[in-house]
Amino acid sequence: MTHRFYISIFLFLFSIITVQAQLLSEKGNFSRQDTLRGSITPERAWWDLTYYHLDIKVNPDEKFISGKNTIQYKVLETNSVMQIDLQSPLKITKVIQDGVDLEIKDDGNAHFITLVKPQIINEINSIEVYYEGNPKEAVNAPWDGGISWKKDKNDNHFIASSCQGLGASVWWPCKDHMYDEVDSMKISVNVPDKLMNVSNGRLQLVEQIGDTKTYHWVVKNPINNYGVNINIGDYAHFSEVYDGMAGNLDMDYYVLKDNIDVAKEHFKDAPKMMKAFEHWFGQYPFYKDGYKLVEVPYLGMEHQSSVTYGNEYMNGYLGRDLSGTGWGLKFDFIIIHESGHEWFANNITNKDVADMWIHESFTCYSESLFLDYYYGKQAASEYVIGLRKNIKNDKPIIGHYNVNSEGSGDMYYKGANMLHTLRQLIKDDEKWRQLLRKMNLTFYHQTVTTQQIEDYVSKESGIDLKAFFNQYLRTTKIPTLEYSIKNKELQYRWTDVVDNFDMPIQVTIDGKEVWLHPTTNWKIEVLETKNPSFEIDVDFYIESKKL
Repeated sequence: MTHRFYISIFLFLFSIITVQAQLLSEKGNFSRQDTLRGSITPERAWWDLTYYHLDIKVNPDEKFISGKNTIQYKVLETNSVMQIDLQSPLKITKVIQDGVDLEIKDDGNAHFITLVKPQIINEINSIEVYYEGNPKEAVNAPWDGGISWKKDKNDNHFIASSCQGLGASVWWPCKDHMYDEVDSMKISVNVPDKLMNVSNGRLQLVEQIGDTKTYHWVVKNPINNYGVNINIGDYAHFSEVYDGMAGNLDMDYYVLKDNIDVAKEHFKDAPKMMKAFEHWFGQYPFYKDGYKLVEVPYLGMEHQSSVTYGNEYMNGYLGRDLSGTGWGLKFDFIIIHESGHEWFANNITNKDVADMWIHESFTCYSESLFLDYYYGKQAASEYVIGLRKNIKNDKPIIGHYNVNSEGSGDMYYKGANMLHTLRQLIKDDEKWRQLLRKMNLTFYHQTVTTQQIEDYVSKESGIDLKAFFNQYLRTTKIPTLEYSIKNKELQYRWTDVVDNFDMPIQVTIDGKEVWLHPTTNWKIEVLETKNPSFEIDVDFYIESKKL
């Protein structure tokens, strides 16, 4: 019994440490496949995505997918070779343009299509990519992506996709790079008629075909590839209309039929989330597509307008508080965190996964802002500070560019504390709120780089933050404030910092709040009393060393 207990404790601690760790395994060397997947190749650069129609049949008994993706695009430059991505063991069976079968050259997961038709600049063309096979099965979704083929307790098929980091091409053929979001799309999924498929956007039509049904979903807003999903199960549906910033917002909920009563009570966190986040970030970015919360057989993921949920109807993270403060049990972690991604990941999307912190740092901090809205600033601070124990400082938050490589899992907890520190530097909570709201307007439905976000925040805050972002995003060093107090003299400086790091910091001396402006050179302050009390504001993510 004791042996089993310690094994359980170990597994629990391991899961907490890795809950928001890297979605891709650590790699020291990068291959040609990494470059083909992670860079804007010449075979990608010449055309701009405009529309997808993903039209597939899912055979749950065989764990098999077949169908086609119609890819519409605008010609930007003259070229005749197009890169389409699809991961093994799935296979492209044919590609057609204007009724003509096209030549396909496979290079691992990248497939190069030679077009016969002349590609005229500004023209809108399309190809049909047919494919089939047994897609990679997710072993530990959502971190190990693919398709989850599960059963509910009534032995009904319960199936869902998840593919952040790994890429959407693990289950459907697409232009699998973050920089180019499709403008709109249709998702048609054929399933056995006792099951339902829920995907992104709005349900347009349910079509009975023999003993199967095809569910046609329409997405009217731009969407990133990994945000596209299928969720298949014996679902029950309920809904409400939320009076939001842009008018009536349809909020729909799809849960296993046995869970509908508990879901109707537990999902009250969803409109609470919407109210808090529209306050902090501005209007929900996808009114045209509505908002859905969909039960799945894994923990959850931020699929655009189709947020997936598997937190077992508990507050916290599977009933546990990742901050250790108690505040994490005031809300359902998955509802709040994954919905926060609607603003940071789905509205504002990184162009390269190396900049995934744009998604995860802001969204992790959104948990704190949710608490701020309902429980106050002190609760919010205690929560985000409590998350610091999960920071590893193993490698920089920003990853390697052009090879589909994200940075450290510290993009969550360290990134959130970086933003919390930034809030202190701005010194004005309303200015901070307006900065976040304007950010979602400035980059509305856009893909962005770290540099764009850095430049925006520096401009709007009125602070030169180059060294600040270099410190927290590009190194593993924690700024350390060295200081000494002798008689009526305070000496202090920064160590373990990048060049030109001069972040001011708030301290309390004999009960009086004071701003210090350290640099890497020693500074001296003359104090009013001998050997006064000295406290550093814990809202700043730094280390300190008294000499």
